[in-house]
Amino acid sequence: MPAEIRRRRLHFRTVFISDVHLGSPAANCDALIDFLRSIRCDTLYLVGDIIDVWNLKKQFFWPPAHNTIVRRIMKMARRGTRVVYIPGNHDEMFRDYVGLNFDGIEVARKALHETADGRRLLVMHGDEFDQVVQFNPWLARFGARAYERLIRINALVNRARRRFGYPHWSLAGYLKHRVKNAVQYIGAFEDAVVTAARREGVDGLVCGHIHHPEMREIDGVLYCNDGDWVESCSALVERADGALEVLRWLEARPQLLPATPPVALPLDHAA
Repeated sequence: MPAEIRRRRLHFRTVFISDVHLGSPAANCDALIDFLRSIRCDTLYLVGDIIDVWNLKKQFFWPPAHNTIVRRIMKMARRGTRVVYIPGNHDEMFRDYVGLNFDGIEVARKALHETADGRRLLVMHGDEFDQVVQFNPWLARFGARAYERLIRINALVNRARRRFGYPHWSLAGYLKHRVKNAVQYIGAFEDAVVTAARREGVDGLVCGHIHHPEMREIDGVLYCNDGDWVESCSALVERADGALEVLRWLEARPQLLPATPPVALPLDHAA
């Protein structure tokens, strides 16, 4: 990577990402590779569904870009970033390794994070608060397959939009805001998260799972959802003073790094 791009990396105290879904064609690897190459952070939380084991069991899909992401994260760990991996429901097999450390990557069921300004945040994937996942696993898997089809349709739509000069648009995100059942589902999920945070006596909770980036205070509890790297390409970031922000990378990058447009590097380049 050219030296001038390395010098312009953004520094965050903490970065939270989830729902990458490596092993699935839905993963937006180009955006995530660009994000990881553009940042430095003291702590990186991988908040579940980083690897889509569900999809890998159906069909093996692992292009070079997925290796690039894994190698980049491992390189960050070797260079001093604390990396905490909290498995989700799509990669729940890794919950068998909670408490172990793999080449600098800690595996945990959940984590307690304290921000620079003293707030205590519980970090969990979020499937624990999803009634469908907990009580109807077959329905959760059916929903996952339907979601994958929706993402494929969205990819075709955005290919056409780019041809006519229009920006990226999330069909799934649009439906989440418009369909009554989806809105009710998100609301019930948020309520369950807030209840859990209050029960644990923390100031807030960071999660992923529902692919819906959001940060807001609900009845005195800070609800933070870091989104996903399928549709929104978003992360929750903590700055040096403890300020938290949901960063939608495709929208924020031109303002944050205006002089360093994404460069087409070989996907097996691990810099």
